Amino acid sequence: MQKSQRFEANPEGLRVVVLISGGGSNLAALLAAPQPDRYGVQIVAVGADRHSAAGLQYAREADVPVFVERISDHPDRDSWDRVLTDTTAGFRPDLVVSAGFLKLVGPRFLARFPGRYINTHNALLPAFPGMHGPADALAYGVKIAGATLFVVDDGVDTGPILAQTSVPVLDDDTEDSLTERIKYAERAQLVEQVALMAQYGWTITGRRVTTK
Repeated sequence: MQKSQRFEANPEGLRVVVLISGGGSNLAALLAAPQPDRYGVQIVAVGADRHSAAGLQYAREADVPVFVERISDHPDRDSWDRVLTDTTAGFRPDLVVSAGFLKLVGPRFLARFPGRYINTHNALLPAFPGMHGPADALAYGVKIAGATLFVVDDGVDTGPILAQTSVPVLDDDTEDSLTERIKYAERAQLVEQVALMAQYGWTITGRRVTTK
């Protein structure tokens, strides 16, 4: 029998740290999501790996604390991982969301937040992992693309899958047009699933992740 990890809902609201690298459209969607009276979502901090991440402005406008940890500001990647881990942990998150965070975290970070670090990817995993999901999907000629929300492990886009949403590939699609449609579906899925995690908690059993 496979061992299960259970993560209970926080009656005071799910404390979430969001990590970004760019424009922050997924972060903006999370910040704008309506919250129920009980078991809502609290974005307690937003972190980035560069000062130029435009999404940091969404956090500032919402009075959410921000922090930036650049790899270049540390002597090596292990030191960066340690500081990123300690800084994130200081906000006492129940969940950490990678919302376009373009850096792979290290073993300290994964050990500190096992089962509590999720990422959204613009392909239907396990197909087309890596940085070029929509382009790879078009090149392969698939008829259905989409987005995957998964629990991060020590591989590249290999963790247990929390949810997936599909997007049809149109005959005249370009990489840009397909990417934009996937982003729209990806944002909706992220908001929905984080809300479910906040209200009901989640369980990881092997490669299966369930809410409620």
